[in-house]
Amino acid sequence: MATENRINFWRRNAKVPGRYPKDTKPKFNNPKSKKASSFHEFARSTNDAWDIDEEEDEDFLGTPAQTSSLSSGLHSSSTQNQNQVGDAETRVSHSPGTEDQDLQDVGEEDAECEHVNGKVVKSSGDVHLNTSSVRSTLQKQQSLPVRPIIPLVARMSDQNASGAPPMTVREKSRLDKFKQLLASPNTDLEELRKHSWSGIPREVRPITWRLLSGYLPANKERRELVLKRKREEYFGFIEQYYHSRTDEHYKDTYRQIHIDIPRTNPLIPLFQQPVVQEVFERILFIWAIRHPASGYVQGINDLVTPFFVVFLSEFVKDVENFEVAALPLDTQRNIEADSFWCMSKLLDGIQDNYTFAQPGIQNKVKALEKLVSRIDEDIHNHFQRYEVEYLQFAFRWMNNLLMRELPLRCTIRLWDTYQAEAEGFSHFHLYVCSAFLIEWRKEILSMVDFQGLLMLLQNLPTIHWGNEEVGLLLAEAYRLKYMFADAPSHYKR
Repeated sequence: MATENRINFWRRNAKVPGRYPKDTKPKFNNPKSKKASSFHEFARSTNDAWDIDEEEDEDFLGTPAQTSSLSSGLHSSSTQNQNQVGDAETRVSHSPGTEDQDLQDVGEEDAECEHVNGKVVKSSGDVHLNTSSVRSTLQKQQSLPVRPIIPLVARMSDQNASGAPPMTVREKSRLDKFKQLLASPNTDLEELRKHSWSGIPREVRPITWRLLSGYLPANKERRELVLKRKREEYFGFIEQYYHSRTDEHYKDTYRQIHIDIPRTNPLIPLFQQPVVQEVFERILFIWAIRHPASGYVQGINDLVTPFFVVFLSEFVKDVENFEVAALPLDTQRNIEADSFWCMSKLLDGIQDNYTFAQPGIQNKVKALEKLVSRIDEDIHNHFQRYEVEYLQFAFRWMNNLLMRELPLRCTIRLWDTYQAEAEGFSHFHLYVCSAFLIEWRKEILSMVDFQGLLMLLQNLPTIHWGNEEVGLLLAEAYRLKYMFADAPSHYKR
């Protein structure tokens, strides 16, 4: 009975949502209007009944022709609105009167225009542009700082590709030193690490990464032989194991890899190419079945990308927009095999991050909490006050090695140093994370609620970071390591 009464109540004088009665006109901001003294009075004065009859549906939707006209008019409004906002971004200053007039003109023109066969013509539709929303959008766009657009991949450390500034004398001297080290019959790996710590020139980064990761030997004469053998070995794994991806035992692993690959750097066109995604699927599947203790874990897919980009840059200047399928097949195979082996070398040092329950990550997050409590007690206490757990934001920092926090160009520069450091990925990364957290001290302390803090920590504004910011971050991390690494009692209160 009660249910029937409620239905009858909402059906009383049923009208289309958002419509006003035909014999009444809407009144806004009327100071003399009475406040509803009861819920029923409020309900009678508010038309929010969604349970409407079929006739009213037809009245609301109109005829097909009217619907088409309405859609076209809305599309026209949306298109011109976007153009207006785009133009507003390029203006330096506006006079208030001119801005209001422009908004009024846009509203009138959009209400009268629709698209017919790709042309803008007058429309008889009654579509009106909400000028207040456009004004709000314009104000937001104008309040944003004008920043240069930086490519996500192409602007890598010390690069001299098209569009990059000329090489400085210091950079040329560093490049010559690298070439000298790499050309020697037996490369001095300690000397190579020392020079790589502050960044590796783009031209020699591929060969340097292969050496520092332990994939290639220091002896120059043996390198070609080792490369040939390891590449053949990898494709032997492909022939032996890849067909088993549809087997009952492995199909869940392959399915998860297949789902994660399109999510890998979705903003970079390079990684959305089918050829590249197939390469990643093979690399990750072969690694997973050869490491049953951990298998594939979400996050490992990110760790392939820096190696793939660096080895691709050996053949291509504009990495970000290059069609990999245009490369010779042998070159594609070599890039794939080298990426697999270098990623494997990296994961060998941090595999406990990806075994059951991921104990390596759990321990690193606890170490980060202890370290921050000694470095900056204000931040630590701020987290405790608003019940923010380090695991809620730092798990991703450890699992993905800050790859989700930094643009790819910055990750590549960061990994120059990680490969130059002893235990760079497993140990030095902790101090980088600590320095990274302290970098946002002011923003963190300004947030006074749990949700705001987590939103900040999971979306830190690093999109415009470059080599300078990464260099300062690494210098601070080295200072922290120097102070705390050999003094475990500093962890204790």
